[in-house]
Amino acid sequence: MATIQRGSGWSIKLVFTLYKIFGYKFTYFLMFPVTFFYFIFASNVKKALRIYYNKLDIKLTNRRYFNHLFMFAMCMVDRFISKADCNSYNFSYENRDFIKQRVDNGSILLLSHFGGWSVTNCKTLSNNIINVVMKEVILESIKKIENSIKRPLENIRVIDQSQNPIEVSIKIANAISNKECIAFMADRAVDNRFEEKIEFLGELASFNTNPFKVAYKTKTPLTLVFVINNGLQSYHIKSKKIDMNFDLDEKTAITLSLKEYVKSFEDIVKQYPSQWFNLYNFWEKAID
Repeated sequence: MATIQRGSGWSIKLVFTLYKIFGYKFTYFLMFPVTFFYFIFASNVKKALRIYYNKLDIKLTNRRYFNHLFMFAMCMVDRFISKADCNSYNFSYENRDFIKQRVDNGSILLLSHFGGWSVTNCKTLSNNIINVVMKEVILESIKKIENSIKRPLENIRVIDQSQNPIEVSIKIANAISNKECIAFMADRAVDNRFEEKIEFLGELASFNTNPFKVAYKTKTPLTLVFVINNGLQSYHIKSKKIDMNFDLDEKTAITLSLKEYVKSFEDIVKQYPSQWFNLYNFWEKAID
């Protein structure tokens, strides 16, 4: 079930232009009417979020629904503005030395569609290359706007999973052999070959086993990263080691590590429920 990212090219271009003229606070207040539009018309999103909040045993009130949409809008805005003006953002770290050491020495980074994961593309603690492996369903008009913004960092690269699978595998293998970082979105299974159902918030859901398979085959350490919005242009980064027992058979080792990731993912969405941006019925089936 593909989920096209919300928004349109012209609206994002307009918001970005107004930001350059009037500044960030104007953009912040502009997001209220924008959010209200989706609050009224995005009925499919409300249905999906009701399922999600029910699993958290939280009533989805209109206020909570609006706040969730507003948080998504702000993180989307930050995705673009951070690339144009990275220095206006503040990043704090739960364990700065740990994440720097992991990135410096090459690690598989487990990201999720949570909080401001894309905002960290503007600033890292390390000069080591970070290859983001992703197949993002995004409107072409939005992608053109993002590509038109000059990236402030030369060490962030994208490995597009829409390309030939062999070509993608070669790029990943080359990056690992060069001790570069590989970042995967671990919460979405974009290929049936890399899908395993794990209990999440009380019901089985599909997760991405690809980063865990790569880690097992290459003996590369796994690092979980969450980017939490904690105010205007401010994000807090939490990270932790995900263990993998290479002495076990591949399937068992992957399942145990995946369960550890899912448990951490479950804990973070319980703490910050409005920052989870899989705006579809996550438990229905894997994304095609």
